[in-house]
This record gives sequence, structure tokens and C-alpha cells, in this order.
Amino acid sequence: MDWSFLDKLKYNADGLIPCITQDDETGEVLMLAYMNRDSLRETLEKKLCSYWSRSRQKYWVKGETSGHTQEVKAVFLDCDRDTLLIKIKQNGGACHTGYRSCFSWRVTEAGALAEQGVKVFDSEKVYGSK
Repeated sequence: MDWSFLDKLKYNADGLIPCITQDDETGEVLMLAYMNRDSLRETLEKKLCSYWSRSRQKYWVKGETSGHTQEVKAVFLDCDRDTLLIKIKQNGGACHTGYRSCFSWRVTEAGALAEQGVKVFDSEKVYGSK
């Protein structure tokens, strides 16, 4: 496989590129994370989303702890080549807090937060207390 296009992407100063993850069937946006060149290549090769954790400063495969994997269906680049959109089949929840999507709170017209997400697993049972 020719991976030369990976060198044509616009990574930030830390060598990272933002990645929006979207459910391939429903169009629901599930999460935003970052990838580096190696995690993107791994994602493309294995067809499972792999990311770079900015907080832990390490590579991780989505679902390696929880079993809630993301099977890659399609990968898109934006016009500036500085953002990825990956359409996936989500197995379980995408959010480490137990929700299907990381975008599970809506800002109301009154400026309050309204929970509207669907909790699909108990994060304390999967990851322990945080």
C-alpha cells in the first residue's frame, strides 16, 4: 500500500491531526480525538481506530480496555488536509464516560447544560473510578 499521502497532511506543531469520528449508518458525531502519522497508518492498516492521547502522551487503540472498538468504514480529509473525518461502526460506547457519543450534553437557550446522551455502559466497571 502506498502511504505517501500521510506526509502531505498538515499536522500541528506536535505532529497531530484532529480526527472527527462519525457513525457510518446514522451520521451521529461520536467523538473528536487526535492522531499522529503512525496511529493513522495503523488505523488504515488494521481498520480499527487508533489515536494519540495528548493527556497520557501515548498511542492507544480505541476499545483496547473497554472492548468498545471502532471499525473503520471510510476515511476523509478536509480541503486543507488538516482534519480527518472517519466513518465507523461503533461497537459499544464511544465515550469513556459510558455514553454512546462524547457529545451527550446540549447547551439550552437559557445557557444550561442538558444531558441528552444515551449511557451504554458503566464506566466505573470498565475503567475503575476516576
